[in-house]
Amino acid sequence: MPFDLNAGLKGKHVLLTGAAGGIGREVALAFAGAGASVAAVDIDQQRADAVVAEMEGGPHLAIGYDLKPVVGHAPLVERVVKAFGRLDVLVQTAAVLVRRPTIFDVSEADWDFQHDVNLKASFFLAQAAARQMAERGEGGRIINFTSQGFWSGGFGGSVAYAATKGGIVSMTRGMARSLAKQKITVNAVSPGAADTAMMRSGMDEAALAGVTAQIPLGYMAHPSELAGAVLFLASDHAGYITGATINVSGGWLMY
Repeated sequence: MPFDLNAGLKGKHVLLTGAAGGIGREVALAFAGAGASVAAVDIDQQRADAVVAEMEGGPHLAIGYDLKPVVGHAPLVERVVKAFGRLDVLVQTAAVLVRRPTIFDVSEADWDFQHDVNLKASFFLAQAAARQMAERGEGGRIINFTSQGFWSGGFGGSVAYAATKGGIVSMTRGMARSLAKQKITVNAVSPGAADTAMMRSGMDEAALAGVTAQIPLGYMAHPSELAGAVLFLASDHAGYITGATINVSGGWLMY
């Protein structure tokens, strides 16, 4: 195998959710730069279009889609397969965070919204993608996104969000075992504090400074610093890795 990061990625076909988010956009640009075709999925069609307009190569596809209704996941995967001819990689960066002042302020609606998008939708989209990969018989890669909160449990009003991310890790491991015979690897990326709109939501500068002070490397990651882990897991270099959670947190989380 050639020892460059994008080994095996040229000509691959990727379905990426949350493509217009801080991390998702950088992942989309990285896959395009490595020679892959990307179906950039985001709830906002205009923002998905804008990301695709920035991407090298192609063909690429911008899809505005709400992930909550799981009944649409199989048709979404089929749309991508019809456009590209096949699906090789699913990357799930889409997530929502409802940050509350304390755990006592978290409502049932907060819980349901975050679990519907972050965990339920991730499972059923992975299921739909894996079915296509298994039927083709050539394997594939599924890369989920968790958070350092899967280990720490989150803080105060972000406990419900952290619970979804703990579920992502368990789901990733279970899917990895279940799909190994189909040559489908399933792994997760665990960001720490990445400098995104989600990270900054509900936090003032003093709170952000407090978070940064806990990070041994001394700064919040630029979203592009998460893209390398994703490309690695999708590349030929990671062919023997499955069920893993890759920690990309600047040392904020160590285990």
